[in-house]
Amino acid sequence: MTEAAATDALSGGLTGALGPVELATRVRGRTTSAREAVAAALARIDAHDGATAAFVAVDGDRALAEAAAIDERIAAGRPAGPLAGVPIGVKDLEDAIGFRTTRGSLLHAEDAPATRDSILVARLRAAGCVVVGKTNTPEGGWTAATFNRLFPPTRNPWDLERTPGGSSGGSAAAVAAGLVPLATASDGGGSLRIPAALCGLTALKPSLGRVPAGGPRPPSWGDCTSGGVLTRRIRDGAAALESIVGPDPSDLRSLPMPTEPWAHSLDDLGTPRRVAWSPDLGYAEVDAAVLAACEHAVGVLADLGTEVVEVPTLFAEDPVETWLAITASYDWEQVADLEGTPDWDRLEPGRLAAIAWAGRSVDARRLVRAERACHDLNLRLVEVLHGHTVLLTPTVAGRAPRIASGTRGEVNGAERDDWVRLTYPFNLTRSPAGTVRAGLDPDGLPIGLQVIGPQHGDVAVLRTLALLEDALAPYDYPFPP
Repeated sequence: MTEAAATDALSGGLTGALGPVELATRVRGRTTSAREAVAAALARIDAHDGATAAFVAVDGDRALAEAAAIDERIAAGRPAGPLAGVPIGVKDLEDAIGFRTTRGSLLHAEDAPATRDSILVARLRAAGCVVVGKTNTPEGGWTAATFNRLFPPTRNPWDLERTPGGSSGGSAAAVAAGLVPLATASDGGGSLRIPAALCGLTALKPSLGRVPAGGPRPPSWGDCTSGGVLTRRIRDGAAALESIVGPDPSDLRSLPMPTEPWAHSLDDLGTPRRVAWSPDLGYAEVDAAVLAACEHAVGVLADLGTEVVEVPTLFAEDPVETWLAITASYDWEQVADLEGTPDWDRLEPGRLAAIAWAGRSVDARRLVRAERACHDLNLRLVEVLHGHTVLLTPTVAGRAPRIASGTRGEVNGAERDDWVRLTYPFNLTRSPAGTVRAGLDPDGLPIGLQVIGPQHGDVAVLRTLALLEDALAPYDYPFPP
């Protein structure tokens, strides 16, 4: 079979159906070459990314050359890594050698290409992954829909008139559409969980410090953001995370290596004895279809033998101002010196409004109060999780919003309010939290159920996600595999 014919035959199967673990197994076993896997991803991107706009940059020549080097190592009998030959996308908030890191901003549109990888990308490369390109993100990751002034808006593969969420929307759309089997993501307020839920993926936001965020620059949102990956299924996600978790001396918050491989903990699943269930955390208005799907998923868990304890009010009030006081203050510090210069007007207007609010209203005392509020929120979560394995809530309060016509990708105003109010509390508590597809809404779009664990209880979340993923509907494809 010629390489062109192999690419045609494999483009759907290798990136549209196989997960990264199975694909890497084939590459190491030489039943598929890394070059074939990467060529298949490039063909899939060429065929479908015109519709989704998940990628903002692709370098096929570089990726094919890296894949060929992996094939040479395997042919020579040298180790190629547990993720050998897996093509990946990298969220455009982090560095990947040879690509600009635009951060979705006009301010960085002409930056020189990165000469070093972020820690997350470097560890994935060391595991054998091949970076094929950068995935779209809103400017600075500031919002839950993926649009900016540089690139076309990213669209949800399940319905191209709707957003895939954000800020890891490009990565989520790329994985859901089968363009690549793995992409990097980050989550400072729901930026991994929201797009995973809207695109039908199962994913984990690890505990703060699991994936180190060190390097030459400090983390952009302090103690709110965790790095991670997106895959279709959680067992693949757990296997990929094993290659990137662990300490780094440049990250003040990085945690030690887990004592056991995470993927091994998913081999023999038992049902949790008792879980907590909060339909709206006590303050959010949840769409009826979203609530019904999540209640069904919780009922499936109960049918398996788990005791479900409802917690009507988890938090006394919406902690959004606490979250904004912290995250927008970090953004303000980064751009305050631009005020009064032409570059100030090059910032995204919506982001600028939030940044300006923080700069003008959040003083040192208010910021310290916000940090202390995180402690209080965590105390409440500890209280609720006492005697419960995990907490369950909807991931997103509303259905995937439509992209407003005549805009650069903003969602319809009528569908905008309150639909992302359920994720940021668990960035403030630094908790591990994931999402699994609970079902489909009346329009056939995915609905996510959120799973939150205790401090550093990543394995409890992973096991619950895997159990629910096995018990609920299997993954299906928005685009033909």
